Amino acid sequence: MTTETFPRQYARTQRFTVGAPRSFAVAPDGSRVVFLRARGAAERANLLWTLDPATGEERIAADPVELLGGGEEHLSAAEKARRERSREGSAGIVGYALDGAGALAAFALSGRLFAVDLVGGGAPRELPAEGPVLDPRPSPDGSLVAYANTAGELRVTAVDGSGDRALATPERTGVTWGQAEFIAQEEMDRDRGFWWAPDGDRLLAARADEAPVARWWIADPANPDSAPAEVAYPRAGTANAGVGLWLLGLDGTRTEVEWDTAAEPYLARVHWSEPALTLLVQARDQRSQRYLTVDPDTGAVTEELAERDAVWLDLYAGSPSRTADGRLVRISDEGGVRALVVGDLTLSDARLHVRSVLSVGETVLFTASGGAAEEAPEPGWIGTFEVALDGSAPTRLGEAGVVSAVRGGDVTVLLQADPSWYGTRAEVRRDGRTVATVASYAETPLLTAAPEFVFAGERRIPCAVFLPTGYDRERDGLLPVLMDPYGGPHGQRVARVQNAHLTSQWFADQGFAVVVADGRGTPGRSPEWEKAIAFDFAGATLEDQVDAVRALAGEYPLDLDRVGIRGWSYGGYLAALAVLRRPDVFHAAVSGAPVTDWRLYDTHYTERYLGHPDEHPEVYEANTLTGDAAKLERPLLLVHGLADDNVVAAHTLRLSSALLAAGRPHSVLPLSGVTHMTPQEEVAENLMLFQVAFLHERLGLRQSVRRT
Repeated sequence: MTTETFPRQYARTQRFTVGAPRSFAVAPDGSRVVFLRARGAAERANLLWTLDPATGEERIAADPVELLGGGEEHLSAAEKARRERSREGSAGIVGYALDGAGALAAFALSGRLFAVDLVGGGAPRELPAEGPVLDPRPSPDGSLVAYANTAGELRVTAVDGSGDRALATPERTGVTWGQAEFIAQEEMDRDRGFWWAPDGDRLLAARADEAPVARWWIADPANPDSAPAEVAYPRAGTANAGVGLWLLGLDGTRTEVEWDTAAEPYLARVHWSEPALTLLVQARDQRSQRYLTVDPDTGAVTEELAERDAVWLDLYAGSPSRTADGRLVRISDEGGVRALVVGDLTLSDARLHVRSVLSVGETVLFTASGGAAEEAPEPGWIGTFEVALDGSAPTRLGEAGVVSAVRGGDVTVLLQADPSWYGTRAEVRRDGRTVATVASYAETPLLTAAPEFVFAGERRIPCAVFLPTGYDRERDGLLPVLMDPYGGPHGQRVARVQNAHLTSQWFADQGFAVVVADGRGTPGRSPEWEKAIAFDFAGATLEDQVDAVRALAGEYPLDLDRVGIRGWSYGGYLAALAVLRRPDVFHAAVSGAPVTDWRLYDTHYTERYLGHPDEHPEVYEANTLTGDAAKLERPLLLVHGLADDNVVAAHTLRLSSALLAAGRPHSVLPLSGVTHMTPQEEVAENLMLFQVAFLHERLGLRQSVRRT
């Protein structure tokens, strides 16, 4: 009997998320909790569930196996792209939307449209639709469902199955209605392209025109009989999709919402509630943005607030929102602090670094970590706080390492994770008292991570350190080091949880002291910390990895003569950068899906940090790796999925060509059919094993790979 390896278990269970409850929503009156969860760790397909807070009873509302008659799912190219943008690796029902009362749920399954009554308990109904269907959403009163489709249309149909019709149809190829464009999905965390009016008589719809966007072709070299896939990819310095907004009445009326799209081409956020229809639009350089209110009858816009920042302005989940009396709720960098602001009142102080707005009612729920004045002895915590609208001090909900929440009425689902337990616990609370716990069917990992959270060096760089299980310093001596960073914007790795650190612990158990360091540029500390990398990816992020490992060597058994580094995406860039520019510190690197030439990465992300390439060509040159090819003197393994449409394989191929031209030996591992994610079990498992074998050989470890 073959014993399963941790890498296989990790891949098979989708990082131990299969069977864990997720995607929570609570009815506005607190009468039900809605969520997704598979039947168990062996089944990837999510079902739609409800929970009654009064009794704690869970009920299946929709089962994809039953709805498809046991058949397989068939996903359109557009749906696959949406899932790639959201890093969605599960199956079955992966998303749903509720009506205003939380009584009706709509969802797409295999490109078909379904709706289910969550109150009456009846079976889900398939509604006639012109599919494949994308992103269905019920009207506030639950009588209609609007949806986009792969033909670029925005359509609406009645819940009783009648009246399916198009509200907007593209006039030519490349135009879509009701869908978020690539940049919005990949970089702005806006995956929606239409919004219902609170009274349900019209929709606000985005019209995206990809005609100006340059085309790339993603080929499958392992299957030369397959035509390359055409992708509209707005790389840095080139044209974005043109995005506009229209108010579409159910009676056929159509009104354009006009703002200066030349000055502010990015539609970053839309919030439509009873008090107001609010837009957040950004300039291309993201140094200025405006909050606009829209008259739903005329489409006229009024500037409510303009913000400017000398470095850049970030976007946040839940911001902007509105209080019931119409005050604007937003997150803003003020006086060196990232603060929660409601109207003219700042509701947080320097002790908290605000990260997102979760709920706005009589109070505001928000997440935050330690701010500029925080002197916590350990890094990595993210808390959920509640604050009254009168400006009284925020109170913290839950005591775990990382906490988030979803609220409806007097019911709150508190989601807590901590290094002392596996996964995330979902507690249903009513008036502060736990009334139910949502069951998790996630599999128990074969190992337990034992991170030690510390601040390193003068800059107090947040770090997590992992030693081999059972390590004894007198017996085992100094350990070769493996730096395991992401290290860039939006990618916090040092978090006080268990599951996120399992792979680092597995690598430690292969004979390494593993260090995860969140240097400047990573989120969760202060605006200054995050913005220290402006126009300089290569400097600050690499310097902090160097400073972290050197500072920790005084406290931990680190052999600084044997230091490896591995990473994926930005972490892959950082790993390659490390051996190219600091071979005195780093002795081997595994670079996965790295950005090696920032001119090949997308507009919104790259230009925020490095500026426009036509205006700052020297910045792009200084932060690109291909020009450093001749400097390579350490072992480097490059890994890249050939089907990656986010960080395209050209990044690795161009660096490899430059290395070859410079006569520098290196290794390249191409992954056929793999995108920016690596969901295939065999690929994910063997990739981990291959990395360990490479690092063992290059750093002089003589032990065999431990698979469990």
